[in-house]
Amino acid sequence: MIVSLLYILLAVLGLSVLIFLHELGHYWMARRVGMRVETFAIGFGKPIYSWEKDGVKWQIGWLPFGGYVKIAGQDSSDERDPYEIPDSFFGKKPIDRIKVSFMGPFVNLVVAFLIFLGLWTLGGREKNFSEYTHKIGWVDAESQLYANGVRPGDEILSYNDHSFESSKDHLYAPMTSPGELQVKGAKIDYTNGKNEPFEYNVKVYPHPSSLEKGIVTSGIINPANYMIYDRLTEGQDNPLPEGSPMQDSGIEYGDRLVWADGELLFSGQQLNHLLNDDRVLLTILRKGKVVLARVPRVMAQEFKIDADFKEELIDWQFEAGLNNIKLQNLLTIPYNLNNDAVVENELKFIDKENELNIFPRHSFASIEEPLLANDKIIAIDGKPIKKSFELLAQLQQRSVNIIVERDKESEQKISFQNADVGFDKQVDFKDIQKIANSIGTNHLITEAGNYRLLKSITPKMRSDFATSPEKQALMAAEIQEQQKLLEQIDDSEKRAHALQLLKNRERQLMLGLPLQDRKVNYNPSPVKQFKSVFDEIWRTLSALVSGTLNPKWISGPIGIVQVVHDNWMLGIKEALFWIGAISLNLGILNLMPIPVLDGGTIMLSLFELVTGKRIPPKTLEKLIIPFAVILIGFFIFLTYQDLGRIFGGFFR
Repeated sequence: MIVSLLYILLAVLGLSVLIFLHELGHYWMARRVGMRVETFAIGFGKPIYSWEKDGVKWQIGWLPFGGYVKIAGQDSSDERDPYEIPDSFFGKKPIDRIKVSFMGPFVNLVVAFLIFLGLWTLGGREKNFSEYTHKIGWVDAESQLYANGVRPGDEILSYNDHSFESSKDHLYAPMTSPGELQVKGAKIDYTNGKNEPFEYNVKVYPHPSSLEKGIVTSGIINPANYMIYDRLTEGQDNPLPEGSPMQDSGIEYGDRLVWADGELLFSGQQLNHLLNDDRVLLTILRKGKVVLARVPRVMAQEFKIDADFKEELIDWQFEAGLNNIKLQNLLTIPYNLNNDAVVENELKFIDKENELNIFPRHSFASIEEPLLANDKIIAIDGKPIKKSFELLAQLQQRSVNIIVERDKESEQKISFQNADVGFDKQVDFKDIQKIANSIGTNHLITEAGNYRLLKSITPKMRSDFATSPEKQALMAAEIQEQQKLLEQIDDSEKRAHALQLLKNRERQLMLGLPLQDRKVNYNPSPVKQFKSVFDEIWRTLSALVSGTLNPKWISGPIGIVQVVHDNWMLGIKEALFWIGAISLNLGILNLMPIPVLDGGTIMLSLFELVTGKRIPPKTLEKLIIPFAVILIGFFIFLTYQDLGRIFGGFFR
């Protein structure tokens, strides 16, 4: 708690310094062109501390968000014509007013560039591979991109012709899109390294994992990431959780998960899908050739079973020693088999909708395509079988086969610019296939190159990790408490979605394996970093003006402090980057042509400079006051949204 408060103070101090430098720019230029500065204030409200120096009143207000430099003639309560006050803001030439107004934002822009220059000089920041990879980690099966064949491992090159910069673009681009999003990328065939460019215009839709209305996606849910089991960052032990299925698997520190049940792995969410989609890995003998297939497990009650097959199933149940399970609850596969586990034909489903769920129109991968007549099943989850009753016995328990990469060179840091190339180089598909194609055969290969096949693993549900009665009771109490909180959500649709997510979470099969991403060195040039942040600000402002982005997703003062606070906790470099980004934001926002901002003053001064006509004081007041009210109201709105995000439903 004390540490967190310290970081909050550091965050507020960092923002206060930016405001001070901004106002110092105004102050310095005002004095330089001969204007009389009356007050220099950091913060608003009643001063908590003030002093006077060189005829200027310096003060610190109790509200630290903001500040101002008051120059003679800017007080609207003064009845005199501001243009006639000696040494006043309006008493000087328009070009001098432009200089003074511009200097504050200019200082913020310079500070941002200097911070980015400093980060570059210091060697950049250590970031996760997932933050800057073009590779896709997971695609929503309900999306148009999925229907068009985009899958994990493929790459995104641009959204709406804006080059892909970081994983933020997967959310940022849909959120700032007017409803349809142009997505360009490449489909990667890892068997031969070939790339197939693609370009699709897809509709954005509600994010399937979000409880907040208004969060949309194009279908790219997660970027790719390395899945490495290793020691903690400071070299401390990182033991497997109590009861982890991985304890006897043979996994070692430094191992990277690269393959599971027939699929190359690109993200934790993909692995979660493979564990929980209720498919099993079958080794098939097809026309004399061994192939792998992922086939769904389905309860027998879902099928239209004729009398002959039902009798056969009862015999298999008896031979497998499964008499403790009701026939209709037996897990089987959607195929009619003979006694030697040879496929004869597909079983018919009672419910057509269930059949569409089991055999979707767009399969995840070729390994999930339906089996063919005369396919002979010779193994399930790597365990050899000869008869159908053996298959039935093994189907009642889920196991998974995993291949890991054991390569010490992967521990070396690489630049974010070469990270994707490094990822591809480390995937030796031929060696992986040597191991994979031997699974379930009499000639099992457990090692090839840098790759190792772990022992077969039986995943557990989240609740099964609580081994003692005390831990089980604690977990049950936590779930009950979470359920109570979710039931308080007013929106019925949102509440139902949240409860379903909680239910699914508790039923998830897990490996009990704490995984880490690979670190990359992120060190773009200061010019590129400046341009990247500038482009993001510009696109955000454009989306706000056009109405494609809801302003409630913009952070206000409290949200900004929270961001800086969170990044202070990650390290000084992360905090410095965000202070630089906020400084750039301050500079650009203050240059917007709105009368109450510096940009508005510059615009009005340019009007006078070009036309030679002074704007009457009353007109100035009529221009400034409405915008000031709107701006204050907007900040109150943003503060409300910030508090809502921090305290959840309390402010909703």
